[in-house]
Amino acid sequence: MPRDYEKDPAAIYRQSFATIEAEAGLERLPTALRPVARRMIHACGMVDLTDDIAWGGEPVAAARAALAGSARLLVDAKMVAAGIIATRFPKTEIVCVIGEEETADTARRLGTTRSAAAVELWRSHLAGGVVVIGNAPTALFHLLDLIEGGGPRPAAIFAFPVGFVGAAESKQELIDANLGIPYLTLRGRRGGSAIAAAAINGLADDLGASTA
Repeated sequence: MPRDYEKDPAAIYRQSFATIEAEAGLERLPTALRPVARRMIHACGMVDLTDDIAWGGEPVAAARAALAGSARLLVDAKMVAAGIIATRFPKTEIVCVIGEEETADTARRLGTTRSAAAVELWRSHLAGGVVVIGNAPTALFHLLDLIEGGGPRPAAIFAFPVGFVGAAESKQELIDANLGIPYLTLRGRRGGSAIAAAAINGLADDLGASTA
């Protein structure tokens, strides 16, 4: 006999988001952050994520304003790029150079990771762009050094590096840096491409976009 389970995509979204609303304590967050946090939690199934969300300024408003214009989304990993629902951001170019030969060459020249080298290659796009980091802590460390060294300043930073070496530390450095740039991040080791992409997709929630 066929198994009985929910097959309606809209119903699945409604039930999932209702569970998040009931269990995640989103009311502790500013109203503007709630649809983004809801998407992040939906991507990983962890309702306690709310406890570790950290932000500075108004990252949602800053990112929305930038993306409404000609700003680019600068992402550190192909999985982040693949997870962003491009139809939600029809005016926006998603830039990911991690797989370019120039990135590998730059990494060798600088003696660093390809993720950090990719940030170096963002320089011409960085001013006014929206940065999304969902993989390597070295990308966030390099971004902080670049900005503090007088480099171009993005409109907003969405920083979710993940792992056991440098992830928590790089995000804490962002929190402590007082760059004056709006940011959203997640304290501790958790993060990753799915959460990073979900945060960006959440920018379009409550703006008439579908729940796809």
